[in-house]
Amino acid sequence: MDVMKNTLSMVVAAVGVVAALGLAGCGGSNEASGSGKPAGSAAGPSASAAALTMKDPWVKAAPAGEMTAAFGVLTNGTAADITVVSAESAASPMELHEMTMKDGQMVMQPKPGGFVIKAGGSHELSPGGDHLMLMKPAKAIEAGDEVAFTLKLADGTAVPFTAIAKPFAGAGESYAPDMKMPSAGMPMAPTTSSAP
Repeated sequence: MDVMKNTLSMVVAAVGVVAALGLAGCGGSNEASGSGKPAGSAAGPSASAAALTMKDPWVKAAPAGEMTAAFGVLTNGTAADITVVSAESAASPMELHEMTMKDGQMVMQPKPGGFVIKAGGSHELSPGGDHLMLMKPAKAIEAGDEVAFTLKLADGTAVPFTAIAKPFAGAGESYAPDMKMPSAGMPMAPTTSSAP
């Protein structure tokens, strides 16, 4: 009977040691990642890039040299806010822009502080709202073209995506530098019909 108790005690002790080693191994792999944080943590640069996605990206077709914009839905799959501080494309110099009311008119301007995508949330880039501004495309962006973009995040990481160019008349919005509109009632997705 004592032999069985001793054997059982040794088995329980061995299981405890194996479990402790397994947990230590998990902790060690996080240290090896260089972040000192659990794998998948939003604070690590690669985690932010992997967890921020662009859904349904598209860019408004435009002639060479004419300002245009890219749109889509940014989704944050992490438990921490993510900030997009800039965007790049070989097609054109870029800025992050917003539409805002000034003196009773809707005006376009650079977005101070970038786009903040809340933890577990999404942020829509749309005509008449926040957007990725292509300041002066070197060549025409034709319907059906694929345009490559890279978003730069506050933590220094980059999120690449490709957008399809689409013709879009919208509500007659313009992306000229002095762009003003009487109201913000613009459609939020590309359509072939005119706005109501």
